[in-house]
Parts: sequence; C-alpha cells; structure tokens
Amino acid sequence: MIRLDDVQIFVHTVDYGSFSEAARQLNIAPALASASVQRLEKALNTRLFTRSTRSMQLSEAGERYLPHARVMIAALAQGEQALAAGRGALTGPLRLSAPSDFGRNLLLPWLDEFQHLHPGLSVHLKISDRAADLMRQPLDAVVRYGVLPDSSLLAMKLVENNRRALCAAPSYLERHGAPAKVDDLRRHNCLRYVWSEQIFERWRFTPPGGERTVAVTGNRISDDADAVRRWAVAGEGIVYKSRLDLIDDLKAGRLVELFPQEHCEPAPLHLICAHRTQLTPAINALHVFLRERCSALAASYTSGSAS
Repeated sequence: MIRLDDVQIFVHTVDYGSFSEAARQLNIAPALASASVQRLEKALNTRLFTRSTRSMQLSEAGERYLPHARVMIAALAQGEQALAAGRGALTGPLRLSAPSDFGRNLLLPWLDEFQHLHPGLSVHLKISDRAADLMRQPLDAVVRYGVLPDSSLLAMKLVENNRRALCAAPSYLERHGAPAKVDDLRRHNCLRYVWSEQIFERWRFTPPGGERTVAVTGNRISDDADAVRRWAVAGEGIVYKSRLDLIDDLKAGRLVELFPQEHCEPAPLHLICAHRTQLTPAINALHVFLRERCSALAASYTSGSAS
C-alpha cells in the first residue's frame, strides 16, 4: 500500500534536490526521508531516482510518476483547505509565480492585503520572467500574460481586454520625437526584454488596414521586464508591454501613451492552474480578489484619462 507521507517526501526530494534538504524542510531525519522514498519505490516496484555517489536525479519512471504524485498531494491539501473553509478559514501554503513587473509592483501589495484577510495562509511567491512549469515545479498557480499554448492548463481570466501599450517618457520624446506610425519604430531606441529565453523584439500592432509586425532594435535588453520599464521611465527609450503594468506611470505622467490602445497587441492576463484538482478554496478566493483589483486598476486610468 502506498503511503501519502512517502509520496509527499518523494515530491519534496524532487523540489529541493536531495534527501537532506527535503528532510530539513519537513523537520525529519535524512535517513527517514531516504527510507521513505525507498519504501515508495518498493510499493511501486520501480526506481524513482538514479543515484550515484555525487548526484541524484529522477529516473524515467520518476519523471512519469511525478505529475501524478503532485496531484495526490494537491488533493490532500485541497481536502484540508475545504474543511478549513467550511469553518470559515483559509489555511495552508499558497505557492504562486508571477512575472517581474506585475509581481513586484502590483501583486506584492495585493498579496499583503489578501494574506491579512486570510492570516492562516502561508504565501510562497516566485517572481520571474521565465515561464513556470506547473507540472514540475511546486506551484499552486501562476499569473501569466498572453495566449496559452497548452490548452490542458486551467486558465482563469483576471482582466478583460488588456492590451500592450507603446510608451515613452516625456524626456525621450523631447529629444527624439514620437513615432507617427508603426514603421517609425525602426529609427527609435526600443527597449527589449527576454521572456522565457526569447527576446521580445518583434512588436505586433493592429492599426487600421490590418495587422503589422515590426522588428525593433535598441541598445538595452534585460531578462527582467521591470528593469525595462524603469529604463523607459528614465527616458532611455520606448517600451511596449502590458498596459496594466504601466498604468501607474501613465497616471503620474512618467510615461506617455504613443498609439491608441486599440492599435496595440492584446495581452490577456490569467491565473493558471495545472488542472482542476488545484482549484482549492484559497485559489478560488485569490482569483476573485485579483480580478477585482485588476479591474479597479484598469478602470482607474480609463476614468482618470477621460476627466
């Protein structure tokens, strides 16, 4: 018979890279962690890890078993949270990943508020512009921009009709002027960032007359989109990224929107889970909370710019 605590130790060993670190996280002896995984391997009649004196890595069988092990652990946590929610409380870990700019400047203060409303939650936040692997990483959900290539993921919309915005600081526009059309971007310093190992340098627009894509160049690239936004605010070039990330700068006049909003590429924002078993009461509550905050932020600039 398979013991759930053995499955949990197996998943922790994968996540933390060794028996000793998994044991430290679970506050047990390393020998117990090793024995637990060996017991699981015996119950499954397979080797989950290939071991040597210097390293340990998942075997082919371990790779196949890992997603199912995560489902079992998630289901256990979901049951515990459901019972807690029935008592009027949300408890347990809430493990999230978010892109850099949105994560630092919007999500962080919103999570403070959410956790104060639900003090029984323990928040684990990863901020990165690398696409998180929900099947392999210990995450409950990720916040992600863009159209999802993997239809098996469960995507919950956070904001309606979000688009990118093409923006620059007033100081940049004073020195270089504003592009009047898409092709003018070829002669401007365009600030680029890396998303999931690729440089975002083919900028797509939807002006009257049809979709246009322009290959841009510039003298600055970063793997942190928040750094690119800061360069734009400092007057170093033109930025093209989610309008939601730029609203505070637009409201304060630190950035100026150059093209009409409807001419820019859609940038839908979702809260994503690997599968429905991860829809815990905490994730459902977070979805509602973040959707309300995103909608209010988007409306604040629409109403403010119209007045």
